[in-house]
Parts: sequence; structure tokens; C-alpha cells
Amino acid sequence: MMNKKIAAALALAMSSAALTFSATAAAQTVIANPQPSGVLSLSAQASTQVPQDVVTITLFYEQEAADPSSLTTTLNQRAEAALREAKGVEGVTAKSGAFSVYPSTDRDGKISAWRGRTEVVLESHDFAAASKLAGKMSSSMQVGNVTFSLSPEAQRAAAQKLSTQAIDSFRKQAQAAAQAFGYSSFTIREVNVGQSGVAPRPVMMMQARGMNADAKMAAPMALEAGTTMVTVDVSGSVQMGR
Repeated sequence: MMNKKIAAALALAMSSAALTFSATAAAQTVIANPQPSGVLSLSAQASTQVPQDVVTITLFYEQEAADPSSLTTTLNQRAEAALREAKGVEGVTAKSGAFSVYPSTDRDGKISAWRGRTEVVLESHDFAAASKLAGKMSSSMQVGNVTFSLSPEAQRAAAQKLSTQAIDSFRKQAQAAAQAFGYSSFTIREVNVGQSGVAPRPVMMMQARGMNADAKMAAPMALEAGTTMVTVDVSGSVQMGR
């Protein structure tokens, strides 16, 4: 009969042998699956300047009153009247903008009056119509700022053309690189296509103070948009082959 000490020693030896075999098998598995060779990472880009086709005009009205309730009513009435006037113009959309009512204090820190501001935002592809309407509305509201931007439709159309150019450039780079490294062909392993555009910029700002809200109708503004840079990026990797 085998005593307990001998049996324990044999069991420990067999366990160590099993662990050694397992580690060796794992190492053999890693060696049998090496990382692929001839893999090349590339990127390509195509850009163009696209004329901005949307104008956004922000008009505002400011007023002061003794109490916030009457001031809010006055501001709402002015904005509602402006929206009604704007909604009758074809090709121009109008919506409410920012609205604020805040206290004005004296030297002792006590509330002496309440000031408020309301905004109406005009947006259009028709620059002439938007400009004419803003001039017409200047008797009741003042122009705060004008912003030009690129519509999603125009950006998508530009991106579609640029995608073809960027992808073609990516493939040409891959072919040239494969030949330079002594390979005869390539296979695309993965590829990513993305696009970007510059945010719209404000082109005019007018101060509220010192302006007469009851002035006569102003002449239409001369509006001239700029351009937005649209860029398409293509990046990925290719497997070069003999």
C-alpha cells in the first residue's frame, strides 16, 4: 500500500506536468497564427468651397417697464405681430427667438425697473425676400445679426461628389504603395468615410441702445454670402498581395 506522503507527491508531479503541457500548447497556438504581413494604413481627403445658400436674420425688440407682468405682455404682443407679418411672405420662415425679462437696479441695489427683450428669427434661401422683409419689419423690430450657412441638402450634394474623389484617391494611393513595396495587388481590409463642414458665422451685429424702434422702414440690406469648406476623409487599411 502507498502511504499518503508518496501519493501526495505523485499527484503534485502530475499536476505540474499538466500545467507545463497546457502552457506549451498555448504557445504553439500563438506561433501557428502570426499577425498578417503586408498590411498598409492609408488616408485620403477631398475638399471644396461651397457657396452658402441659407441666410438667418435675427430681429429684436427691447422695452423697459415698471413691472415684469406688463413688460412680458408688451414683448409678447410685439413678437406675435412680427411673426404674423413674416408668415405672409413666401419663401421665408419665421420663428420665435430668445426671450428675457430681468430687473434693473439703482445705486442702492433696489429694483427700479424691469427690462426685457424678445427676438424673431427669419430664415430663407431667398436672400432678397429675407432682406426686404427685415427692412419692412425695422419699424417695429431691429436687426440684431445676420448669419449665412450651408443647407444640409447642399452639403450632402457636395459630399457625394467629394466621396467619389476621395475614394478614388485612396485606391490610387493603395495601388502606388503596393507597387513601391514590390507587390502586384491589394485588397481593402477596412475603410471609413467621413465628412465635415465649417459652422456658420455671424456677419453683422448692431447695438440695441441708442436706436429708435419707431424709425421709418429701412431699405433692404445688401446681403452677400460667403462659402463653406466641405471635406470628405477616407481612411483605412489594405492587404498587399503578390
